Amino acid sequence: MSTAPLTSRNTVQEWLEDAVGGPILRGLLARGGQSEDDLRPVRGLSLQSLVELGGGRFPQELVDTLVREANGGVMPPEETDEPSPAVGGSRFTGKTVIVTGAGSGIGRATAQRIVAEGGRVVAVDVAGDRLNNLVEDSPDGTVVSVVADITSSKGVEAIVSAAGERIDGLANVAGIMDGMMPLHETEDALWHRVFSVNVDGTFALSRAVLPVMMAQGRGSIVNVASEASLRGNAAGTAYTASKHAVVGITRSSAFLYGPSGVRTNAVAPGPTATAIEGTMSSPFARERLGAFMALIPPVVDAQTMAASITWLLSEDSTNVNGVVLASDGGWSVQ
Repeated sequence: MSTAPLTSRNTVQEWLEDAVGGPILRGLLARGGQSEDDLRPVRGLSLQSLVELGGGRFPQELVDTLVREANGGVMPPEETDEPSPAVGGSRFTGKTVIVTGAGSGIGRATAQRIVAEGGRVVAVDVAGDRLNNLVEDSPDGTVVSVVADITSSKGVEAIVSAAGERIDGLANVAGIMDGMMPLHETEDALWHRVFSVNVDGTFALSRAVLPVMMAQGRGSIVNVASEASLRGNAAGTAYTASKHAVVGITRSSAFLYGPSGVRTNAVAPGPTATAIEGTMSSPFARERLGAFMALIPPVVDAQTMAASITWLLSEDSTNVNGVVLASDGGWSVQ
């Protein structure tokens, strides 16, 4: 065992290489019918990241149990200490930024980074408990939580109202997957649901904040697209089409509102540890897409993606408008 306590902040690779932690983690995998090869894409992530990535299949209680077991039944002090913010600076001091999907994953990491850099966040999610956790973990007054559905007009109105008279940025992060379903197996309900969240929500909230930003003469909108917005072999048909539509909204808005001082850009994430379901529900899709999925770069944590999003939101990217930034570890060059 290493001289330092093994904690959830250690990477999966460090756990597997540890004389005590390795057998514990391998034993857990074996009980679930898996091996360490199943963790290969996420070896560079912390053990804690698996909670978010697992979508309920790797709960926090399990991580805590592993840590205790690796430390002789005792939770090390390092585990309960709050990690120091990985960022500094004041790019968002005095600014208000709306972040959707802020209850978990990329949205939560984006909100936390904005707060760490001096900003005020209007955090939006359909899950109130997750937003409560974000508020509790943030300095007083830095996060305004709004439990709202971005696909409803009332939800959009509530979000803009909570922001107040000033809106400096909007990060359209909320989104859902489609189970990698191919076109001939995609039902109407799935198609409409994916487009409702990924496209209609992005459209409606962007439309609502634009008058405020145009009146200010400045603002930054960042839409989360996807690797699937750049290629046809990264997801199912509904998700792929919806993210291509997000790119269309981004480019049109960038052209139309750039002269008004409003920049619109998009980030196209590669594999990222989030709670969004990314399983393949179709044997047809699994057979066709499987070979391409084997080539994806390692999974990164949500904080890595938040760095790309906040760069586009900030004045560091003041000369960038209409760009689709592939933050994908080089996947898009394959």
